[in-house]
Amino acid sequence: MAGDSSRMFVGLDFSTQQLKLLAINEELEVVKEEAVRFDTDVPGSTTQGGVHIQEDKVTVTTPTLLWVEALDILLAKLKASDFPFSKVAAISGSGQQHGSVYWKQGARQTLSSLQPNKTYSEQLGDAFSVSHSPIWMDASTTRQCKQLEHKVGGPTKLADITGARAYERHTGNQIAKLYQQNPEAYKNTERISLVSSFGASLFIGDYAPVDYSDGSGMNLLDIRTRDWSDVCLDACAPGLREKLGDSVPSNQVLGTVSSYLHNRYGFPKDCKVVAFTGDNPGSLAGLAPKREDVIVSLGTSDTVFLWLETPTPKLEGSIFVNPVLTSDYMALLCFKNGSLTRERIRDEKSGGSWTTFGQQLKSTPMGNSGNIGIYFDVTEIQPLVQGVFRFSENGQQVDSFPDDVEVRAVIEGQCMSRRIHAENLGFDIGPKTRVIATGGASSNPGILQVIADVFNAPVYIKDVANSAALGCAYRAKHGVLGEGVAFSQVVATCQEPVCAAQPTPGADQVYTALCQRYSELENMVEMQHGKS
Repeated sequence: MAGDSSRMFVGLDFSTQQLKLLAINEELEVVKEEAVRFDTDVPGSTTQGGVHIQEDKVTVTTPTLLWVEALDILLAKLKASDFPFSKVAAISGSGQQHGSVYWKQGARQTLSSLQPNKTYSEQLGDAFSVSHSPIWMDASTTRQCKQLEHKVGGPTKLADITGARAYERHTGNQIAKLYQQNPEAYKNTERISLVSSFGASLFIGDYAPVDYSDGSGMNLLDIRTRDWSDVCLDACAPGLREKLGDSVPSNQVLGTVSSYLHNRYGFPKDCKVVAFTGDNPGSLAGLAPKREDVIVSLGTSDTVFLWLETPTPKLEGSIFVNPVLTSDYMALLCFKNGSLTRERIRDEKSGGSWTTFGQQLKSTPMGNSGNIGIYFDVTEIQPLVQGVFRFSENGQQVDSFPDDVEVRAVIEGQCMSRRIHAENLGFDIGPKTRVIATGGASSNPGILQVIADVFNAPVYIKDVANSAALGCAYRAKHGVLGEGVAFSQVVATCQEPVCAAQPTPGADQVYTALCQRYSELENMVEMQHGKS
Protein backbone atom coordinates (compact mmCIF):
# COMPACT_ATOMS: atom_id res chain seq x y z
CA MET A 1 0.00 0.00 0.00
CA ALA A 2 1.37 3.42 -0.96
CA GLY A 3 2.19 5.72 1.94
CA ASP A 4 2.44 2.90 4.53
CA SER A 5 4.91 4.89 6.59
CA SER A 6 2.68 7.94 7.02
CA ARG A 7 -0.43 8.75 8.96
CA MET A 8 -3.71 8.18 7.23
CA PHE A 9 -6.91 10.22 7.16
CA VAL A 10 -10.24 8.58 6.46
CA GLY A 11 -13.33 10.04 4.80
CA LEU A 12 -16.66 8.23 4.68
CA ASP A 13 -19.83 8.96 2.74
CA PHE A 14 -23.21 7.50 3.72
CA SER A 15 -24.83 8.25 0.36
CA THR A 16 -28.21 7.15 -0.96
CA GLN A 17 -27.03 3.91 -2.55
CA GLN A 18 -23.80 2.98 -0.82
CA LEU A 19 -21.39 3.55 2.03
CA LYS A 20 -18.04 4.66 0.63
CA LEU A 21 -14.64 4.97 2.34
CA LEU A 22 -11.50 6.71 1.13
CA ALA A 23 -8.20 6.85 3.00
CA ILE A 24 -5.48 9.33 2.09
CA ASN A 25 -1.89 9.72 3.25
CA GLU A 26 -0.02 12.87 4.33
CA GLU A 27 0.49 13.77 0.66
CA LEU A 28 -3.29 13.57 0.04
CA GLU A 29 -2.88 10.52 -2.19
CA VAL A 30 -5.74 8.01 -2.06
CA VAL A 31 -4.29 4.83 -0.58
CA LYS A 32 -7.47 2.83 0.04
CA GLU A 33 -11.00 2.73 -1.32
CA GLU A 34 -13.82 0.50 -0.19
CA ALA A 35 -17.59 0.51 -0.67
CA VAL A 36 -20.71 -1.36 0.38
CA ARG A 37 -23.73 -1.12 -1.91
CA PHE A 38 -26.95 -1.25 0.08
CA ASP A 39 -29.02 -3.20 -2.47
CA THR A 40 -26.56 -5.96 -3.23
CA ASP A 41 -23.91 -6.16 -0.48
CA VAL A 42 -26.12 -6.15 2.62
CA PRO A 43 -27.72 -9.58 3.18
CA GLY A 44 -31.50 -9.45 3.29
CA SER A 45 -31.71 -5.90 1.96
CA THR A 46 -34.97 -5.14 0.16
CA THR A 47 -34.10 -1.63 -0.99
CA GLN A 48 -34.01 -0.51 -4.60
CA GLY A 49 -31.48 2.23 -5.19
CA GLY A 50 -30.94 2.25 -1.44
CA VAL A 51 -34.53 3.25 -0.66
CA HIS A 52 -38.10 2.08 -0.15
CA ILE A 53 -40.72 4.02 -2.09
CA GLN A 54 -44.10 3.57 -0.43
CA GLU A 55 -47.39 3.00 -2.24
CA ASP A 56 -48.27 6.70 -2.11
CA LYS A 57 -45.14 7.37 -4.25
CA VAL A 58 -44.20 10.39 -2.10
CA THR A 59 -43.06 8.67 1.10
CA VAL A 60 -39.47 7.50 0.69
CA THR A 61 -37.42 5.91 3.47
CA THR A 62 -34.39 3.76 4.19
CA PRO A 63 -34.22 1.21 7.04
CA THR A 64 -31.98 2.85 9.64
CA LEU A 65 -30.35 -0.47 10.51
CA LEU A 66 -29.26 -0.86 6.87
CA TRP A 67 -26.68 1.88 7.40
CA VAL A 68 -25.49 0.16 10.60
CA GLU A 69 -25.17 -3.19 8.83
CA ALA A 70 -23.29 -1.56 5.96
CA LEU A 71 -20.75 -0.10 8.38
CA ASP A 72 -20.23 -3.53 9.93
CA ILE A 73 -19.59 -5.00 6.47
CA LEU A 74 -17.27 -2.15 5.48
CA LEU A 75 -15.13 -2.49 8.60
CA ALA A 76 -15.03 -6.29 8.20
CA LYS A 77 -13.83 -5.86 4.60
CA LEU A 78 -11.07 -3.54 5.75
CA LYS A 79 -10.00 -5.96 8.47
CA ALA A 80 -9.92 -8.87 6.00
CA SER A 81 -7.66 -6.84 3.69
CA ASP A 82 -5.21 -6.09 6.54
CA PHE A 83 -6.04 -2.40 6.47
CA PRO A 84 -3.66 -0.62 8.90
CA PHE A 85 -6.26 0.80 11.29
CA SER A 86 -3.44 1.75 13.67
CA LYS A 87 -2.21 4.42 11.24
CA VAL A 88 -5.51 6.30 11.02
CA ALA A 89 -4.98 9.70 12.66
CA ALA A 90 -8.44 11.12 12.03
CA ILE A 91 -11.84 10.32 10.55
CA SER A 92 -14.58 12.51 9.15
CA GLY A 93 -17.53 11.81 6.93
CA SER A 94 -20.67 12.91 5.20
CA GLY A 95 -24.19 11.69 4.78
CA GLN A 96 -26.96 12.22 2.26
CA GLN A 97 -28.50 15.52 3.22
CA HIS A 98 -31.90 15.80 4.90
CA GLY A 99 -32.19 12.18 6.05
CA SER A 100 -33.00 11.80 9.76
CA VAL A 101 -32.45 9.17 12.45
CA TYR A 102 -34.53 8.81 15.63
CA TRP A 103 -32.74 7.29 18.62
CA LYS A 104 -35.09 5.89 21.26
CA GLN A 105 -34.96 6.63 24.98
CA GLY A 106 -31.97 4.84 26.48
CA ALA A 107 -30.08 4.46 23.22
CA ARG A 108 -27.26 6.70 24.41
CA GLN A 109 -26.41 4.21 27.13
CA THR A 110 -26.40 1.39 24.58
CA LEU A 111 -24.22 3.35 22.19
CA SER A 112 -21.65 4.19 24.86
CA SER A 113 -21.31 0.61 26.17
CA LEU A 114 -20.92 -1.47 22.98
CA GLN A 115 -19.12 -4.78 23.43
CA PRO A 116 -16.20 -5.39 21.04
CA ASN A 117 -17.02 -9.06 20.54
CA LYS A 118 -20.27 -8.18 18.76
CA THR A 119 -21.16 -6.14 15.67
CA TYR A 120 -22.89 -2.77 15.72
CA SER A 121 -26.05 -4.26 14.25
CA GLU A 122 -26.21 -7.01 16.89
CA GLN A 123 -26.27 -4.36 19.60
CA LEU A 124 -28.20 -1.47 18.04
CA GLY A 125 -31.16 -3.43 16.66
CA ASP A 126 -33.49 -1.92 19.25
CA ALA A 127 -31.93 1.54 19.44
CA PHE A 128 -34.34 3.47 17.23
CA SER A 129 -37.83 4.80 17.89
CA VAL A 130 -38.48 5.00 14.14
CA SER A 131 -37.16 2.03 12.15
CA HIS A 132 -37.32 3.60 8.69
CA SER A 133 -35.59 6.95 8.22
CA PRO A 134 -37.16 9.55 5.92
CA ILE A 135 -34.59 10.72 3.35
CA TRP A 136 -34.11 13.51 0.85
CA MET A 137 -36.37 11.88 -1.75
CA ASP A 138 -39.38 12.05 0.57
CA ALA A 139 -42.08 14.50 -0.53
CA SER A 140 -44.84 13.64 1.93
CA THR A 141 -44.69 16.77 4.12
CA THR A 142 -46.34 19.44 1.96
CA ARG A 143 -48.86 20.15 4.73
CA GLN A 144 -46.12 20.61 7.31
CA CYS A 145 -44.17 22.90 4.96
CA LYS A 146 -47.17 25.20 4.60
CA GLN A 147 -47.70 25.17 8.36
CA LEU A 148 -44.08 26.08 9.05
CA GLU A 149 -44.02 28.94 6.57
CA HIS A 150 -47.31 30.27 7.97
CA LYS A 151 -46.16 30.10 11.60
CA VAL A 152 -42.83 31.77 10.89
CA GLY A 153 -44.32 34.60 8.83
CA GLY A 154 -44.13 33.40 5.26
CA PRO A 155 -41.67 31.64 2.95
CA THR A 156 -39.44 34.71 2.53
CA LYS A 157 -39.07 35.11 6.29
CA LEU A 158 -38.27 31.41 6.69
CA ALA A 159 -35.65 31.60 3.91
CA ASP A 160 -34.09 34.63 5.56
CA ILE A 161 -33.70 32.73 8.83
CA THR A 162 -32.79 29.24 7.63
CA GLY A 163 -31.36 29.78 4.12
CA ALA A 164 -34.30 28.18 2.30
CA ARG A 165 -38.06 28.20 2.14
CA ALA A 166 -39.81 25.11 3.47
CA TYR A 167 -38.93 22.04 1.42
CA GLU A 168 -40.62 18.67 1.89
CA ARG A 169 -37.30 16.88 2.36
CA HIS A 170 -36.02 19.27 5.04
CA THR A 171 -35.75 17.71 8.47
CA GLY A 172 -37.88 20.15 10.43
CA ASN A 173 -40.89 19.29 8.31
CA GLN A 174 -40.18 15.56 8.63
CA ILE A 175 -40.04 15.95 12.42
CA ALA A 176 -43.30 17.90 12.41
CA LYS A 177 -44.96 15.08 10.46
CA LEU A 178 -43.70 12.49 12.94
CA TYR A 179 -44.93 14.54 15.90
CA GLN A 180 -48.35 15.02 14.32
CA GLN A 181 -48.88 11.49 13.03
CA ASN A 182 -47.00 9.39 15.58
CA PRO A 183 -46.72 11.40 18.80
CA GLU A 184 -45.82 8.30 20.81
CA ALA A 185 -42.73 7.66 18.65
CA TYR A 186 -41.76 11.31 18.97
CA LYS A 187 -42.14 11.16 22.77
CA ASN A 188 -39.99 8.01 22.82
CA THR A 189 -37.20 9.75 20.85
CA GLU A 190 -34.18 10.71 22.93
CA ARG A 191 -32.11 12.27 20.13
CA ILE A 192 -32.66 13.17 16.48
CA SER A 193 -29.62 12.90 14.20
CA LEU A 194 -29.03 13.68 10.59
CA VAL A 195 -27.49 10.84 8.58
CA SER A 196 -24.16 12.65 8.94
CA SER A 197 -24.25 13.10 12.72
CA PHE A 198 -25.63 9.56 13.04
CA GLY A 199 -22.51 8.28 11.27
CA ALA A 200 -20.30 10.32 13.58
CA SER A 201 -22.19 8.95 16.60
CA LEU A 202 -21.24 5.40 15.61
CA PHE A 203 -17.57 6.41 15.64
CA ILE A 204 -17.44 8.32 18.93
CA GLY A 205 -19.80 6.00 20.84
CA ASP A 206 -22.05 8.87 21.88
CA TYR A 207 -24.56 11.24 20.32
CA ALA A 208 -22.64 13.46 17.91
CA PRO A 209 -23.80 17.03 17.37
CA VAL A 210 -25.14 18.27 14.04
CA ASP A 211 -22.63 20.45 12.20
CA TYR A 212 -23.55 23.95 11.03
CA SER A 213 -23.36 23.12 7.33
CA ASP A 214 -25.59 20.04 7.24
CA GLY A 215 -27.78 21.62 9.92
CA SER A 216 -28.49 24.43 7.45
CA GLY A 217 -30.57 21.97 5.41
CA MET A 218 -33.21 21.43 8.06
CA ASN A 219 -35.33 24.63 8.05
CA LEU A 220 -34.38 24.83 11.74
CA LEU A 221 -30.95 26.47 12.01
CA ASP A 222 -30.50 30.23 11.92
CA ILE A 223 -27.69 30.48 9.38
CA ARG A 224 -26.48 33.80 10.80
CA THR A 225 -26.37 32.97 14.52
CA ARG A 226 -25.42 29.31 13.84
CA ASP A 227 -27.93 28.30 16.51
CA TRP A 228 -31.32 26.64 16.33
CA SER A 229 -34.10 29.12 15.63
CA ASP A 230 -36.60 28.96 18.49
CA VAL A 231 -39.44 30.17 16.30
CA CYS A 232 -38.77 27.35 13.81
CA LEU A 233 -38.32 24.73 16.53
CA ASP A 234 -41.59 25.74 18.20
CA ALA A 235 -43.39 25.64 14.86
CA CYS A 236 -42.37 22.02 14.28
CA ALA A 237 -42.61 20.15 17.59
CA PRO A 238 -42.32 20.67 21.37
CA GLY A 239 -39.07 20.03 23.22
CA LEU A 240 -37.15 19.88 19.95
CA ARG A 241 -34.03 21.76 21.05
CA GLU A 242 -33.25 19.07 23.63
CA LYS A 243 -33.77 16.28 21.08
CA LEU A 244 -31.43 17.95 18.58
CA GLY A 245 -28.61 18.77 20.98
CA ASP A 246 -26.02 21.41 20.13
CA SER A 247 -24.87 22.46 16.68
CA VAL A 248 -21.13 22.80 16.08
CA PRO A 249 -18.71 24.14 13.45
CA SER A 250 -18.06 21.69 10.63
CA ASN A 251 -14.34 21.56 11.41
CA GLN A 252 -14.79 20.78 15.11
CA VAL A 253 -13.03 17.77 16.57
CA LEU A 254 -15.77 15.86 18.41
CA GLY A 255 -13.35 13.68 20.33
CA THR A 256 -11.64 10.37 19.69
CA VAL A 257 -12.91 7.02 18.45
CA SER A 258 -14.83 4.86 20.88
CA SER A 259 -13.21 2.11 22.93
CA TYR A 260 -15.37 -0.27 20.86
CA LEU A 261 -13.55 0.69 17.64
CA HIS A 262 -10.17 0.62 19.35
CA ASN A 263 -10.69 -2.82 20.85
CA ARG A 264 -12.48 -4.46 17.91
CA TYR A 265 -10.51 -3.07 14.97
CA GLY A 266 -7.36 -1.47 16.35
CA PHE A 267 -8.02 2.20 15.69
CA PRO A 268 -5.60 4.24 17.82
CA LYS A 269 -7.06 5.52 21.08
CA ASP A 270 -6.14 9.08 20.03
CA CYS A 271 -7.69 8.81 16.53
CA LYS A 272 -9.69 12.01 16.18
CA VAL A 273 -13.24 12.22 14.86
CA VAL A 274 -14.06 15.49 13.08
CA ALA A 275 -17.70 16.52 12.75
CA PHE A 276 -19.47 14.77 9.87
CA THR A 277 -21.35 16.97 7.38
CA GLY A 278 -23.73 16.71 4.42
CA ASP A 279 -22.71 15.14 1.12
CA ASN A 280 -22.97 18.41 -0.80
CA PRO A 281 -20.76 20.31 1.68
CA GLY A 282 -18.42 17.32 1.63
CA SER A 283 -18.24 17.53 -2.17
CA LEU A 284 -17.43 21.23 -1.96
CA ALA A 285 -14.46 20.36 0.27
CA GLY A 286 -13.43 17.59 -2.14
CA LEU A 287 -13.16 20.06 -5.01
CA ALA A 288 -10.87 22.25 -2.86
CA PRO A 289 -12.28 25.56 -4.13
CA LYS A 290 -11.14 29.09 -3.39
CA ARG A 291 -13.34 31.82 -2.02
CA GLU A 292 -14.25 33.40 -5.37
CA ASP A 293 -14.99 30.12 -7.17
CA VAL A 294 -18.28 28.92 -8.60
CA ILE A 295 -18.63 25.20 -9.24
CA VAL A 296 -20.86 24.01 -12.06
CA SER A 297 -21.60 20.28 -12.12
CA LEU A 298 -22.97 19.26 -15.51
CA GLY A 299 -24.98 16.06 -15.21
CA THR A 300 -28.52 14.74 -15.57
CA SER A 301 -29.33 17.63 -13.31
CA ASP A 302 -26.99 20.62 -13.37
CA THR A 303 -25.87 21.76 -9.94
CA VAL A 304 -24.25 25.07 -9.07
CA PHE A 305 -22.22 25.47 -5.86
CA LEU A 306 -21.37 29.00 -4.79
CA TRP A 307 -18.94 30.23 -2.16
CA LEU A 308 -20.58 33.28 -0.60
CA GLU A 309 -19.34 35.76 1.99
CA THR A 310 -22.71 37.46 2.44
CA PRO A 311 -25.88 35.47 1.74
CA THR A 312 -29.06 36.88 0.26
CA PRO A 313 -31.57 34.04 0.67
CA LYS A 314 -34.36 33.89 -1.85
CA LEU A 315 -37.28 31.59 -2.62
CA GLU A 316 -34.95 29.41 -4.67
CA GLY A 317 -31.95 27.27 -3.90
CA SER A 318 -30.49 26.71 -0.45
CA ILE A 319 -27.82 28.52 1.51
CA PHE A 320 -25.67 26.61 3.99
CA VAL A 321 -22.96 27.62 6.40
CA ASN A 322 -19.68 26.94 4.58
CA PRO A 323 -18.13 23.62 5.67
CA VAL A 324 -14.48 24.66 5.28
CA LEU A 325 -14.65 28.30 6.43
CA THR A 326 -17.50 28.58 8.90
CA SER A 327 -17.60 32.40 8.78
CA ASP A 328 -18.68 32.12 5.14
CA TYR A 329 -21.52 30.39 3.30
CA MET A 330 -22.14 28.06 0.40
CA ALA A 331 -25.20 28.08 -1.80
CA LEU A 332 -26.62 25.23 -3.79
CA LEU A 333 -28.81 25.51 -6.87
CA CYS A 334 -30.12 22.49 -8.72
CA PHE A 335 -31.56 22.57 -12.25
CA LYS A 336 -33.45 19.50 -13.44
CA ASN A 337 -32.99 20.26 -17.12
CA GLY A 338 -29.35 19.38 -17.67
CA SER A 339 -27.69 16.77 -19.85
CA LEU A 340 -30.89 15.07 -21.05
CA THR A 341 -32.09 18.35 -22.54
CA ARG A 342 -28.72 18.96 -24.20
CA GLU A 343 -28.75 15.41 -25.58
CA ARG A 344 -32.27 15.84 -26.97
CA ILE A 345 -31.22 18.91 -28.95
CA ARG A 346 -28.06 17.08 -30.11
CA ASP A 347 -30.19 14.19 -31.37
CA GLU A 348 -32.77 16.38 -33.06
CA LYS A 349 -30.51 19.09 -34.53
CA SER A 350 -27.04 17.55 -34.79
CA GLY A 351 -27.78 14.02 -35.98
CA GLY A 352 -26.85 12.64 -32.58
CA SER A 353 -23.24 13.80 -33.01
CA TRP A 354 -21.43 15.90 -30.42
CA THR A 355 -18.88 16.76 -33.11
CA THR A 356 -21.60 18.25 -35.30
CA PHE A 357 -23.13 19.92 -32.24
CA GLY A 358 -19.77 21.55 -31.46
CA GLN A 359 -19.36 22.75 -35.04
CA GLN A 360 -22.82 24.32 -35.00
CA LEU A 361 -22.07 25.99 -31.69
CA LYS A 362 -18.84 27.43 -33.07
CA SER A 363 -20.50 28.64 -36.28
CA THR A 364 -22.96 30.88 -34.43
CA PRO A 365 -21.99 34.21 -32.85
CA MET A 366 -21.91 34.99 -29.14
CA GLY A 367 -25.38 36.14 -28.18
CA ASN A 368 -26.94 34.10 -31.00
CA SER A 369 -27.92 37.30 -32.86
CA GLY A 370 -30.36 38.06 -30.03
CA ASN A 371 -32.26 34.76 -30.23
CA ILE A 372 -33.04 33.29 -26.80
CA GLY A 373 -34.35 29.85 -25.90
CA ILE A 374 -35.70 28.58 -22.57
CA TYR A 375 -35.73 24.77 -22.42
CA PHE A 376 -37.60 23.05 -19.60
CA ASP A 377 -38.29 19.53 -20.91
CA VAL A 378 -39.33 18.56 -17.37
CA THR A 379 -40.73 20.89 -14.73
CA GLU A 380 -37.81 23.03 -13.60
CA ILE A 381 -37.09 23.91 -9.97
CA GLN A 382 -36.44 27.60 -10.54
CA PRO A 383 -38.75 28.64 -12.05
CA LEU A 384 -41.43 25.97 -11.57
CA VAL A 385 -42.26 25.75 -15.28
CA GLN A 386 -42.35 23.08 -17.97
CA GLY A 387 -42.13 23.78 -21.70
CA VAL A 388 -39.87 25.12 -24.46
CA PHE A 389 -40.01 28.83 -25.22
CA ARG A 390 -38.16 30.50 -28.11
CA PHE A 391 -37.83 34.24 -28.66
CA SER A 392 -36.44 36.06 -31.71
CA GLU A 393 -34.07 39.01 -31.53
CA ASN A 394 -37.05 41.40 -31.41
CA GLY A 395 -38.66 39.53 -28.50
CA GLN A 396 -41.34 37.73 -30.49
CA GLN A 397 -42.11 34.17 -29.45
CA VAL A 398 -41.45 31.76 -32.32
CA ASP A 399 -42.13 28.06 -32.88
CA SER A 400 -38.70 27.03 -34.11
CA PHE A 401 -35.10 28.04 -34.74
CA PRO A 402 -32.69 26.94 -37.47
CA ASP A 403 -30.65 23.96 -36.29
CA ASP A 404 -27.46 25.87 -35.50
CA VAL A 405 -29.38 28.64 -33.71
CA GLU A 406 -31.22 26.01 -31.65
CA VAL A 407 -27.95 24.40 -30.59
CA ARG A 408 -26.52 27.68 -29.32
CA ALA A 409 -29.85 28.70 -27.79
CA VAL A 410 -30.06 25.68 -25.50
CA ILE A 411 -26.49 26.09 -24.23
CA GLU A 412 -26.66 29.86 -23.84
CA GLY A 413 -30.06 29.64 -22.19
CA GLN A 414 -28.86 27.10 -19.65
CA CYS A 415 -25.68 29.07 -18.90
CA MET A 416 -27.52 32.38 -18.51
CA SER A 417 -30.02 30.73 -16.19
CA ARG A 418 -27.17 29.40 -14.00
CA ARG A 419 -25.54 32.84 -13.82
CA ILE A 420 -28.76 34.73 -13.13
CA HIS A 421 -29.89 32.48 -10.30
CA ALA A 422 -26.39 32.47 -8.80
CA GLU A 423 -26.42 36.27 -8.76
CA ASN A 424 -29.88 36.21 -7.20
CA LEU A 425 -28.37 34.40 -4.20
CA GLY A 426 -25.63 36.99 -3.81
CA PHE A 427 -22.79 35.70 -5.99
CA ASP A 428 -20.70 38.47 -7.55
CA ILE A 429 -18.64 37.73 -10.63
CA GLY A 430 -15.34 39.49 -10.11
CA PRO A 431 -11.82 39.57 -11.54
CA LYS A 432 -10.77 36.57 -9.41
CA THR A 433 -13.81 34.43 -10.25
CA ARG A 434 -13.10 30.96 -11.58
CA VAL A 435 -15.75 28.56 -12.83
CA ILE A 436 -14.83 24.97 -11.98
CA ALA A 437 -16.72 22.59 -14.26
CA THR A 438 -17.25 18.93 -13.39
CA GLY A 439 -19.48 16.16 -14.67
CA GLY A 440 -20.07 14.64 -18.07
CA ALA A 441 -20.40 17.79 -20.20
CA SER A 442 -17.19 19.26 -18.75
CA SER A 443 -15.36 17.32 -21.48
CA ASN A 444 -17.12 19.33 -24.21
CA PRO A 445 -14.93 22.32 -25.18
CA GLY A 446 -17.74 24.14 -26.98
CA ILE A 447 -19.99 24.09 -23.93
CA LEU A 448 -17.10 25.20 -21.69
CA GLN A 449 -16.45 28.16 -23.99
CA VAL A 450 -20.05 29.33 -23.70
CA ILE A 451 -19.84 29.04 -19.91
CA ALA A 452 -16.66 31.15 -19.92
CA ASP A 453 -18.30 33.78 -22.13
CA VAL A 454 -21.58 33.96 -20.20
CA PHE A 455 -19.86 34.14 -16.80
CA ASN A 456 -17.04 36.31 -18.19
CA ALA A 457 -14.64 34.14 -16.22
CA PRO A 458 -12.10 31.42 -17.02
CA VAL A 459 -13.40 27.86 -16.83
CA TYR A 460 -11.34 25.14 -15.23
CA ILE A 461 -12.09 21.44 -15.29
CA LYS A 462 -11.66 19.17 -12.31
CA ASP A 463 -13.30 15.80 -12.09
CA VAL A 464 -12.98 14.30 -8.65
CA ALA A 465 -14.22 10.76 -8.10
CA ASN A 466 -16.12 10.29 -4.83
CA SER A 467 -15.72 13.97 -4.02
CA ALA A 468 -17.76 13.81 -0.78
CA ALA A 469 -15.66 11.05 0.80
CA LEU A 470 -12.45 12.65 -0.46
CA GLY A 471 -13.49 16.05 0.87
CA CYS A 472 -14.13 14.50 4.26
CA ALA A 473 -10.69 12.87 4.26
CA TYR A 474 -9.27 16.37 3.65
CA ARG A 475 -11.47 17.67 6.47
CA ALA A 476 -10.18 14.92 8.76
CA LYS A 477 -6.61 16.09 8.16
CA HIS A 478 -7.72 19.69 8.69
CA GLY A 479 -9.12 18.69 12.09
CA VAL A 480 -5.77 17.19 13.12
CA LEU A 481 -3.79 20.25 12.03
CA GLY A 482 -6.01 22.53 14.10
CA GLU A 483 -7.93 25.78 13.78
CA GLY A 484 -4.76 27.81 13.18
CA VAL A 485 -4.34 26.16 9.78
CA ALA A 486 -6.56 27.30 6.92
CA PHE A 487 -8.28 24.63 4.84
CA SER A 488 -6.58 26.14 1.78
CA GLN A 489 -3.23 25.17 3.34
CA VAL A 490 -4.43 21.60 3.88
CA VAL A 491 -5.29 21.17 0.20
CA ALA A 492 -2.43 23.28 -1.16
CA THR A 493 -0.76 20.22 -2.67
CA CYS A 494 -3.93 19.03 -4.43
CA GLN A 495 -3.75 18.87 -8.18
CA GLU A 496 -4.90 22.23 -9.51
CA PRO A 497 -7.81 22.26 -11.95
CA VAL A 498 -6.90 22.72 -15.60
CA CYS A 499 -7.91 25.88 -17.44
CA ALA A 500 -10.05 24.82 -20.40
CA ALA A 501 -11.58 28.08 -21.64
CA GLN A 502 -11.04 31.83 -21.37
CA PRO A 503 -13.80 34.36 -22.04
CA THR A 504 -13.85 35.69 -25.59
CA PRO A 505 -13.00 39.42 -25.83
CA GLY A 506 -16.24 41.38 -25.81
CA ALA A 507 -18.25 38.62 -24.13
CA ASP A 508 -19.07 40.78 -21.11
CA GLN A 509 -20.77 43.45 -23.23
CA VAL A 510 -22.80 40.82 -25.07
CA TYR A 511 -24.00 38.80 -22.08
CA THR A 512 -24.58 41.55 -19.54
CA ALA A 513 -27.42 42.81 -21.72
CA LEU A 514 -28.54 39.36 -22.87
CA CYS A 515 -28.73 38.00 -19.30
CA GLN A 516 -31.00 40.90 -18.39
CA ARG A 517 -33.26 40.03 -21.34
CA TYR A 518 -33.20 36.33 -20.45
CA SER A 519 -34.16 37.12 -16.86
CA GLU A 520 -37.11 39.24 -18.01
CA LEU A 521 -38.27 36.50 -20.40
CA GLU A 522 -37.93 33.77 -17.78
CA ASN A 523 -39.98 35.88 -15.35
CA MET A 524 -42.64 36.37 -18.01
CA VAL A 525 -42.72 32.63 -18.75
CA GLU A 526 -43.08 31.92 -15.03
CA MET A 527 -46.00 34.33 -14.72
CA GLN A 528 -47.77 32.82 -17.72
CA HIS A 529 -46.95 29.13 -17.30
CA GLY A 530 -45.69 28.68 -13.74
CA LYS A 531 -47.02 25.96 -11.45
CA SER A 532 -47.83 26.74 -7.85
